[in-house]
Amino acid sequence: MKKISIVGFGRFGKTLYRLLEDDFEIIVGKRGNLTEIYSADIVFYAVPIEVFETVIKTHKKHFKDSHLLIDVLSVKKHPKKIFEKYLKGTDTQVLLTHPMFGPDSSKNGFNNLPIVMDKFKMNDENYSFWKNYFVKKGLRVVEMSAENHDRLAAKSQGLTHFVGRLLNQINFSPTEIDTLGAKKLHEVEGQTCNDTWQLFMNLQNFNPYTKRMRIKLGKAYDKLYDKLLPVRDARHKLVMGIQGGKGSFNEEAALDYLQRHQIKQYKIRYLYTSEKVLKNLHEGNVDFGLFAIQNAVGGVVQESTYAMARYKFKIVDEFTILVRHFLMKRKNVNVDKIDTIMAHPQVFKQCRETLKEKYPAIKQVSGQGDLVDTAKAAWALSGGKIKKETFILGPKNLAVLYDLEIVDSDLQDNKENLTTFFLASR
Repeated sequence: MKKISIVGFGRFGKTLYRLLEDDFEIIVGKRGNLTEIYSADIVFYAVPIEVFETVIKTHKKHFKDSHLLIDVLSVKKHPKKIFEKYLKGTDTQVLLTHPMFGPDSSKNGFNNLPIVMDKFKMNDENYSFWKNYFVKKGLRVVEMSAENHDRLAAKSQGLTHFVGRLLNQINFSPTEIDTLGAKKLHEVEGQTCNDTWQLFMNLQNFNPYTKRMRIKLGKAYDKLYDKLLPVRDARHKLVMGIQGGKGSFNEEAALDYLQRHQIKQYKIRYLYTSEKVLKNLHEGNVDFGLFAIQNAVGGVVQESTYAMARYKFKIVDEFTILVRHFLMKRKNVNVDKIDTIMAHPQVFKQCRETLKEKYPAIKQVSGQGDLVDTAKAAWALSGGKIKKETFILGPKNLAVLYDLEIVDSDLQDNKENLTTFFLASR
């Protein structure tokens, strides 16, 4: 009996042992016993893809010209490249294989399971022996180059593992009304997620064609998702979601756009934050989304920058409006009692120097969630949702809308205080 060593005795190493144990004397490779490992004529490598180069580099000094090295990695161009690098100038033979099965799919035997073979650095006699041996064990031998294997594997194994992990990420659970198709998907999830996360990452990162597969899959998802979105949320009117609340500069910008384009049938949805605007746009709840992106004094609107990084959208228009800031309070509260100014963070940037000069002792705060919007904060002050000893710093018309009293005007540092807005569509 020929002597075989198996380097790597994880889930697949044990499966390989089952395949070979009746026909060979097997040494299970362990760290520190390299002399024993390479006393065998044939060495199989069933190690994780990411450590393969380290193993070959470490073991290199034990290689002999009489050895036959066989890898069983799930990618093929990578081990081929590693063998070429470390076996240059030697007569050591190498066979590249990929058993297209695992512990789960082979638990009832190996009959008709596929195994890919690339002859690479192997003589005809040895190649013929192993090809015939695999056939006798019931395997279906598929001969192809390492490059062709990786190209096809990205579209099959790589895609399957990606979909399985995707299902797992959304907690795809069985139900009592599962169709046959749903049950098949649960099988895919179960089989792929039984393998290690390390294997999944290695399949995706060491096959040069899986990145292209993922990009193609992402584009297909976006295209299909977009087809399911309505052309219009409401048939006879345009629905616009805006970053601000009623009375905000965003509303002023929205009305400016609608008037300039003579759009008379419309509905404005007050969404208060850029995140909510783009989320609702993505979900098809609004036709257009409007949000501020930059101010001549305050610079980039941070919340819009972070939201734009999370969503895909089309820029329909970009325009500016002049912004003036007014300080207002509840009518029944004495100015001397007020210790806080509340506004959007961008507003404080636009009024930094003026506030430092005129109201240095008053604390500046921005609300959380929807209250980050100044118009929402004015609504909250009027309705007793925040403490009454608070100034609101924002558009003049908030005073009319929420019965507030203006105590100071034009607090923006630059009188030409222009704010730029994006109008976005799906």
